[in-house]
Formats: sequence, C-alpha cells, structure tokens
Amino acid sequence: MVEVNITINGKRYTSNVEERLLLVHFIRDIVKLKGTHIGCDTGHCGACTVLLNGRPVKSCQVFAVQADGGEVLTVEGLEREGKLSIEQEAFIKNFAMQCGYCTPGMLMITYYIIRKYRNLSRDEIRDKIHGNYCMCTGYVQIVDAIEYAHKKYWEGKS
Repeated sequence: MVEVNITINGKRYTSNVEERLLLVHFIRDIVKLKGTHIGCDTGHCGACTVLLNGRPVKSCQVFAVQADGGEVLTVEGLEREGKLSIEQEAFIKNFAMQCGYCTPGMLMITYYIIRKYRNLSRDEIRDKIHGNYCMCTGYVQIVDAIEYAHKKYWEGKS
C-alpha cells in the first residue's frame, strides 16, 4: 500500500491504495464521485476522461499513484455554485447527448479544447475529440455544442 494525496475538484483526498489502483477507481470507489464513467477499460472510448494537472487523460489508463500530488478536475467540478458550466449549458442547448454515457468524458475534453485553441473549425473539433466515442448521436449535436461553447468562451476576450 502506498499513500496518495490527490486534489479533486479543489478538495484534497488522502488514501492508502494499492499501487495498481487506477485513477478512475480512486475517483469512483474511494472519493465516491460517480460522474467519471468506466467504459472500455482500454483507453479507447474516453468515457473516463478527466483533467490531470490541466491536461486530459483517460483515467482508466493512469494509476492513482501517478496522480499523487496532482490536481484532477472531473465532470462534477464543472458546475460552480449551482450554475452550469459553459460546456454543460452547450450540451443541453444543442441536445448533444442521448444515453449520456459518453457525456462526462465529452464535457471534459470540451472543457480542455475550448480553452486551449482560440480558433477551431468543425473539422478541427472532430479531430480534437477523436479519442472520445459516442455510440448514439452521430456527433453532429456534439460538434454543435462544442462550437457553441467555444464561441461563448471566447466572446469578449481579446
């Protein structure tokens, strides 16, 4: 067992874990945040995407010990003081979900790309989300939502 200290959504969590414990299981089973989904367990689907130290990672491919001392943002951390984030608002407004299983991962990759890239075409959005799969929507509404969130995020910024 090894002690890890991970800040998740601004709150620090300390726990003794087995070295092989995956970050997704730390988030879901130890911290009890269930928004991060377990999909394929192989890093292909993106349902478990979170931000680790500001960068998107598939939490089913990262050990909790690798996140020791780090900061994690999960889908639960997007909402602030009861107000939906730009990403959440955009997905609702654009009907960008059906079953919702991929939605947490899609929201997290959206959070990352809309802040990282000042200009994004629809084709570039599709390219940037290529590691996050949706089996229901066909991506049109997801791309619409990301385009909407991107525009809203950059409104009024020089």
